[in-house]
Amino acid sequence: MRCPFCGHPESQVKDSRPSDDGAAIRRRRSCPECGGRFTTFERVQLREITILKRSGRRTPFDRDKLARSIAIATRKRPIEPERIERMISQIVRQLESLGETELPSSVVGEMVMKQLKALDDVAYVRYASVYRDFREAAEFATFLGREGLSESGEDDR
Repeated sequence: MRCPFCGHPESQVKDSRPSDDGAAIRRRRSCPECGGRFTTFERVQLREITILKRSGRRTPFDRDKLARSIAIATRKRPIEPERIERMISQIVRQLESLGETELPSSVVGEMVMKQLKALDDVAYVRYASVYRDFREAAEFATFLGREGLSESGEDDR
């Protein structure tokens, strides 16, 4: 694997172990050229998934992009990184198990919303604000009222 620091085409595996409940292998690597150390993850990919955007554009599904959007929503929240990683893996497995090679972005968005709502109300609202493209505070209030979230952040249902 290419070194992310100096670009040397080879690296050495120093340590490998199962990760993410056995769904991935975590490898610690070292570059013989610059001595840099980095971690890689190896996961099973059942099929290539293409995401159909609202604009009509098609892009390959990117697990890292999903992880970044969830990281933004969960930033500074008291959530263990392992729970977030499990949630991401669960979403990816659900997408792969749908058996489709092309999915609308709304399917991914709704899966993320469902998982975040169960995980953390604040992260859920943060993600929803971008996903639903809120433009005014009134839209937040309407959304929160419809979702049954009180001002304290607790579920009223």
